[in-house]
This record gives sequence, C-alpha cells and structure tokens, in this order.
Amino acid sequence: MKTMLAIASFMLVAGTASAQTADTAAAEGLLKKSGCMKCHSVSADKDGPSFKKTAAKYKGKAVGEAALVKHITTGPTVKVDGKEERHDMIKSKDDREIKNVVAYILSR
Repeated sequence: MKTMLAIASFMLVAGTASAQTADTAAAEGLLKKSGCMKCHSVSADKDGPSFKKTAAKYKGKAVGEAALVKHITTGPTVKVDGKEERHDMIKSKDDREIKNVVAYILSR
C-alpha cells in the first residue's frame, strides 16, 4: 500500500511539473520565425536583453507573465542604441503559443 501511495504521489508531482514546462522546440521555432533571435539570445545581451536577464527580472513576480505577454503582443516602443523604435510583435495570435514562449523565456 505504501509503495502504491508513493508511486501515485510521484506521478502527481511529475505530471504537474511537466504541465508547467515549456515546449522548447515550439518556443524556439516561434521565436526564430518571429525574428526575436536577431535582437535576443538565451544568455548574451544583444540589441535586446538576454532571456536569462529577462527571466531574472520577472521570474516569481505576479505580473511577470502578463508583462511579457503584453510586451511581445503589443509592439511597444523600446530603446535600441539610444534610439526609440517599435518592438516587433510575436508572429502568432494563438494564446497557447504565446504563453509557451513566455514560459520558455521565464525558464531560462
């Protein structure tokens, strides 16, 4: 009985953890398709901050996910080399794809 309880507990925890992880291949594909990788990378700053730096800024904050969703879907004005320009929007209207990209960024 204890063994079955332990197995059931493990499966519940494992299932919860996998539900919260990003589909890396899908996220990276959409980021490349959208041109995000021209200005961003996982660990190095380019014209834009690295995903690692962005994750550190927003991870664990209640507004983190919403702030990133808004940023990648609304085309806000950003500063690049001291000049203001419009940030390109992600090339998807699918909420699941957008949330997957945000989960990917926050997991870096």
